[in-house]
Amino acid sequence: MSLSSRFESAFLLASRLHADQVRKGTTIPYISHLMAVAALVLEAGGDEDQAIAALLHDAVEDQGGKEVLEEIQDRFGPRVAAMVAALSDTDQTPKPPWRERKVAYLAHLQFASPEVLRISLADKLHNARTILSDLREQGNATWERFNGGREGSLWYYRSLADIFLERCPSPMAYELDQVVTELEKISAEVN
Repeated sequence: MSLSSRFESAFLLASRLHADQVRKGTTIPYISHLMAVAALVLEAGGDEDQAIAALLHDAVEDQGGKEVLEEIQDRFGPRVAAMVAALSDTDQTPKPPWRERKVAYLAHLQFASPEVLRISLADKLHNARTILSDLREQGNATWERFNGGREGSLWYYRSLADIFLERCPSPMAYELDQVVTELEKISAEVN
């Protein structure tokens, strides 16, 4: 499969929307995460629309809410917009409380489409890999930059891994489970 100019356009939009954003607690440009998620989606058999949704999966909740979703629909069509909407845990500013959003997102995943599950899994796998790398380097101080802290974040990622193993058993789901197990193990060991 080759990617069209639509993918390039989505990449440029994601770059513009997230231009001033960095990964939590780092100086790493946020676009690096979006590129990694799109790559994982494509490597797992996703099509161009899914890769576009992967590039834009955080645009609604982080960069403009419903107005950005409307722009995505206008530019990339209803299928991409529906996936992006399904991948967003809120379109409100300010965001509702962290735990409330995560509980609702976990419940939503129980009924999400296979394409949404693929993108969400890629997103969560890349996040978990990054957390694991930081945890190995910085210890439990890593958890301080997350709204859920250590306990909340571990609960959330274990819940995600369990849902993905059940709903879409795949190499990515198995890897997420392994990464979360390692997060749990290291978090219990390091101070």
